Amino acid sequence: MSIRLLPSNLINQIAAGEVVERPASVVKELVENAVDAGATRIDVTLREGGRSLILVGDDGCGMGPQELLLAVERHATSKLPDDDLVHIHHFGFRGEALPAIGAVGRLTITSRARKADGAGGDQAWSLIVDGGAKGTPQPAALSAGTRVELRDLFYAVPARLKFLKTPRSEANAVEEIVSRLAMAHPAIGFTLRDEDRVILRLPAISDDLLADAAAAQLQRLSAIMGRDFGDNALAIDATRETVRLHGYAGLPTLNRANASHQYLFVNGRPVKDRLVIGAIRGAYQDFLARDRHPLVALFVDLPPEEVDVNVHPAKAEVRFRDAALVRGLIVSAIRHSLAAAGHRAATTVATQTLDAFQAPQMQLSSAEAPAWQGVAPQSGWSGYGHHGGSSVNSSLVNRALAGFAPLAAELERPSARMEAADAMSAQSPQTSYPLGVARAQLHENYIIAQTADGLVIVDQHAAHERLVYERMKEALAAQGVARQALLIPEVVELDGASAQRLLARSEELAELGLVIESFGPGTVVVREVPALLGQSDIQGLVRDMADELAELGAAHSLKERLEEICGTMACHGAVRSGRRLSATEMDALLRQMEATPHSGQCNHGRPTYVELKLADIERLFGRR
Repeated sequence: MSIRLLPSNLINQIAAGEVVERPASVVKELVENAVDAGATRIDVTLREGGRSLILVGDDGCGMGPQELLLAVERHATSKLPDDDLVHIHHFGFRGEALPAIGAVGRLTITSRARKADGAGGDQAWSLIVDGGAKGTPQPAALSAGTRVELRDLFYAVPARLKFLKTPRSEANAVEEIVSRLAMAHPAIGFTLRDEDRVILRLPAISDDLLADAAAAQLQRLSAIMGRDFGDNALAIDATRETVRLHGYAGLPTLNRANASHQYLFVNGRPVKDRLVIGAIRGAYQDFLARDRHPLVALFVDLPPEEVDVNVHPAKAEVRFRDAALVRGLIVSAIRHSLAAAGHRAATTVATQTLDAFQAPQMQLSSAEAPAWQGVAPQSGWSGYGHHGGSSVNSSLVNRALAGFAPLAAELERPSARMEAADAMSAQSPQTSYPLGVARAQLHENYIIAQTADGLVIVDQHAAHERLVYERMKEALAAQGVARQALLIPEVVELDGASAQRLLARSEELAELGLVIESFGPGTVVVREVPALLGQSDIQGLVRDMADELAELGAAHSLKERLEEICGTMACHGAVRSGRRLSATEMDALLRQMEATPHSGQCNHGRPTYVELKLADIERLFGRR
């Protein structure tokens, strides 16, 4: 069979298969072009979810007739002035998307170039591309900017039509795309319509507020992600070497059943990157159950040469030159902000509590229900939130707790007797005590405290579990990880590259309690392991770390395994549900919570306390 060149229309249709998957793909390319054109307003209109019409208008710099012709040619762009693919400072290639879009539908581009003084050009021009066939520019009517109209998507390749979903599903996908782009550009106003319905209306942030970039960013994020996120978001701003991370991360008690509310941007470009998602999961590991996910919006800024944005046809994924640095920055920055939040818990906890009082017959869906809803308090050593499947045995827990003598002594105090009612009311609530003064204990598990403007209900087991866990982490950091020598060293066979990567990090692994040595080509021998691990799958652990070193440049399995075991031991060592506490003990627990980071939630992401303001209580009784 002889080799031949494909016709240009077929080449464009093949390119369209990479760029244009559905209406959302078209909208993404056109909106990104509008952003690059300096638009301050972008309007998107759909019909039948984009199947019959996609219309994107902007007030950007516009194009003249010659630029219109070039814009629909393949490999034409205004975004690489120095012809260096590494230095990409814009979203995409206008000359890549437009010919691909025009190859599968009826495309009309109308534009009016902006003069140097900012005024509109003398004439607007229009160009039609019908199934890949280009016309010639014609005079048209348009006040300013560019208007791109695509009708009958995939009419030139009807086989692709059967892969489209319902109009509502396609419109939802477009909304997701426009929302993500709007998050990164608060200075631009966005409108999205489907038929006669306005799906999204986001006014441009005012110039006064734009002077405070963080405040402008939070206002736009709140408009898209919801008021709850705005009320419970922690500011992130950290720099390491040439990489800057900024944005907002939600409190752990504001969480969801999936990761759909995690928005990631690299140099202003929305991406879905496994590295960043893994870093977020690692940062919240101490605070959330494995099936719960935080709400975050993170922006990573770094020099263009430090990231490759062309590893995916739609630029949905990126590749970092120093992936370990980026991951480490994300984990440390989020954890620093969570620590600075102290005992703070999400405001949604009180709202959900009030909703439970006012409408007990209504239940949240499984996707929206908080992780802690419906969990009944338990008593005894099993503990509130303890996972029964843990491999940690009681003797190991006792040996580990024995290393924390002051803490163990505190836990071994005799059970407190119930105090008289007048002893509970001896103190008055102090404004300097955010969690108030203890007034009562209910069902030997819940502490009722009075604050200056309301009350606080504390789950004593969940709260003390977090306090014990934080003390364990401090002790591990100060004293190091105790190691246990193996009677029979474990030999682990790997490929040569994986073994070398592990051996190159042997000193770091030894600090975590894992001592390895070379045992011939592609083989390592494990001589010591962290004492906390007890009987564990050493072969699997070493292979997991080798895989992480290959992908991320850092081994996290061991750290996460140790943290998980500490969490289990903290659950065992905490004050038991069903134990009576004196007023002094209850107040001491409240003061420790106020002074301990992360004490607003237990190790599994459930709140340790619920705060109700006096106004909330009055609403329950119809006083407001």
